[in-house]
Amino acid sequence: MSRTILEARNLRKYYTLRGKGVIKAVDDVSLSLEKGKTFSLVGESGCGKTTFGRTLLGLYEKTGGAVLLDGRDTSSFTPKELRDFRRRAQMIFQDPYSSLDPRMNTESIILEGRKEFFHEGKAERHEKAKELLSQVGLPSSFLPRFPHELSGGQRQRVGIARALATEPEILVCDEPVSALDVSIQAEVINLFMALQKERGLSYLFISHDLSVVRHISDEIGVMYLGSIVEKAPSEELFSNPLHPYTKALFSAVMRDEGRIKLKGEMPSPVNIGEGCRFSSRCPFATEECRRRRPDPIELSKGHSVACHRAKEGI
Repeated sequence: MSRTILEARNLRKYYTLRGKGVIKAVDDVSLSLEKGKTFSLVGESGCGKTTFGRTLLGLYEKTGGAVLLDGRDTSSFTPKELRDFRRRAQMIFQDPYSSLDPRMNTESIILEGRKEFFHEGKAERHEKAKELLSQVGLPSSFLPRFPHELSGGQRQRVGIARALATEPEILVCDEPVSALDVSIQAEVINLFMALQKERGLSYLFISHDLSVVRHISDEIGVMYLGSIVEKAPSEELFSNPLHPYTKALFSAVMRDEGRIKLKGEMPSPVNIGEGCRFSSRCPFATEECRRRRPDPIELSKGHSVACHRAKEGI
């Protein structure tokens, strides 16, 4: 039986623009990350996926809500417990070009975080760096190389090795293959899956690539303008999408007349209002949709949708 290792409850991250209003980048988002499982967040660029991931790990200060590690609110943690949280939960960044320090060689990059948490001698650390490189499919001859001497795929593997160096249980993967060539993407995704099986890792996988998400996910949340509009097990969501936005998003990968083309303007994220955020683009929107934000309702086991008209089967 799986257990929840990390949970967000009504997590919020707002930005105040002086004299203009408030951007609700992450607004009342709740999800659970199970031990050894992958939860994926999908949605258009700018919908708040990355902000959510960074707020979840405490890289951004939250505006409201709670983050729970093993059932405990991280805001109540002592400095020692927060330090342990940072060791247990690591992030893999989207851009393998800008996320590695160009002044450091591969060995220094991998070991930088490990030095903060483990007391090891120089020889022991060197052996650990070789072991980590091997785990991500690179030879030890890469240890003295600098980022500019590596390909995009090799850089991303170094970024994964760096994240693994603290022996984490949770990885937040922010578009980890989007900057890579298609031929390399499959290799890196297979690496993620092998590492998960080997180490029992839990992933929050952030992506807009639905084919990748379907391949790697156990559960998926669909995000639109800072909120999750639908959440379900992976195969259930792909076989039976319920929210109009989810249907349009999935149809965007089709190359035939079945594609749903959205009309209307995406609302400004500033002072977005109280109604459904998708109502300005939804062909089924009613006055109630424009006036009141829908609460998520569970229509089948594990499958919830935030839509006033979901029960009508639109």
